[in-house]
Amino acid sequence: MASLPLANTEIVQFFRRWLETFAGYVREVDYASARPLFHPDVLAFGTHNDVIPGLDQWVTSQWNNVWPKTSDFRFVLEQVSILASPDGMMATVIAPWTSTGYHADGSAFPRPGRATMVFSREGDGWLCVHSHMSLNRGVPQASHANRPVKAW
Repeated sequence: MASLPLANTEIVQFFRRWLETFAGYVREVDYASARPLFHPDVLAFGTHNDVIPGLDQWVTSQWNNVWPKTSDFRFVLEQVSILASPDGMMATVIAPWTSTGYHADGSAFPRPGRATMVFSREGDGWLCVHSHMSLNRGVPQASHANRPVKAW
């Protein structure tokens, strides 16, 4: 059996930067800056919904239920795996992440999870066409912070 189609160094470096950039937007609750990273018709799964068709619906139903209610979002870069098609037109990023959640009384708890994202090359760049982000088992689903949205 052939080995997994690991991405080349250039693609790996690109997606490590992409993950850092996206995580920064999550921490800042900056939807407007994060939107261009995704295809407008992205298909997503998440904690609050099954299949979410399209970026606008994903922002209102998932991002808005999570980003303002948590803090400290970061991908665990040393555990990231990046696969790419042989023609370099599609890539898959598998990445654990960490964040902080908040109980109703305001006390913090660790809120780790994992993500799988599929990307399609669009011209000179890449757009995420599928994202599945979910919490690890046993992590409370609800978080109760109330941080402001920087930009829609």
